[in-house]
Amino acid sequence: MQRQFIRFLIVGAANTLISLVVYRALLALGVWYVVSAPIAWAAGVVNGYVWNLRWTFAGRDTPRARVLYALFGAVGAVVASLLVLAFVRGAGLGKFEAYLAAVPLVTVSTFLANRYWTFSDRG
Repeated sequence: MQRQFIRFLIVGAANTLISLVVYRALLALGVWYVVSAPIAWAAGVVNGYVWNLRWTFAGRDTPRARVLYALFGAVGAVVASLLVLAFVRGAGLGKFEAYLAAVPLVTVSTFLANRYWTFSDRG
């Protein structure tokens, strides 16, 4: 599991870079930060599916895996958005700092969900 988590973190770093670029771009375009967060997260999720499927978990591309990955990605997007909102309004963080604070929490939970459900041999 440690090797998978390290690979997940590497893929996650790429996903995070993609999502941060998208988030910054959306903010620059004037998109509300609560809307920008899930869109940015989704951009990383698309990249993550391909790399986590093949490299991290060596899984099979099945309809079940696609649905579960999309579901956990969507849940991650909603949680990221809610955390950003809470960190900005409740903790007084800046919009970008709030997103940076939310990402690790969502990353760990989506790793566990994908490891145990999406790319497991359960069927």
